[in-house]
Amino acid sequence: MRSMRARRLLRGAAIIFVAGAARTASAQLRVGTRAPEIDLKTFAGERVKLSGFRGKPVVLTIWATWCPSCRAEFPELSALYRRLHKDGLEALAVNERDQETSDADVQKFLAEYAPPFPVVIDTRGSSRRAYELIGLPTTVFIDSAGVIRGFHSGPLRAEELRAGVALILQAK
Repeated sequence: MRSMRARRLLRGAAIIFVAGAARTASAQLRVGTRAPEIDLKTFAGERVKLSGFRGKPVVLTIWATWCPSCRAEFPELSALYRRLHKDGLEALAVNERDQETSDADVQKFLAEYAPPFPVVIDTRGSSRRAYELIGLPTTVFIDSAGVIRGFHSGPLRAEELRAGVALILQAK
């Protein structure tokens, strides 16, 4: 029964993520294509590359502090990451700093939410252009080969997050 419910959840997630991919502005960035590289720094100056996670499934979230949905999703993503990191799950958060009012807002957010995964700062909007964002938050589910398996723009419910993670862990 549990596996039947999991299959149904994954099937529903695939429909949601494919629909989300169809809403992107380009035919180039879609489920089944290689995730564009992200090469940015944290506030501490540490360089983080998405390709550095190759071999592991990654949840990529692109967010801003002023986004209520981003704030609502961070605790769920952090909890899921803590629970599944031992199974190989990675997460990377990209702050769209070019759309923030100040570094202080971002640092305050990070102090409040204390994410257990790397947070990089995009000061020029390169990730927004590479991922052709149409809204924040945007969540991208990337398998261990670096291929996009799910793409969701806008608020993401906890069950959609879990289904997307299950999809990329399954493909591991």
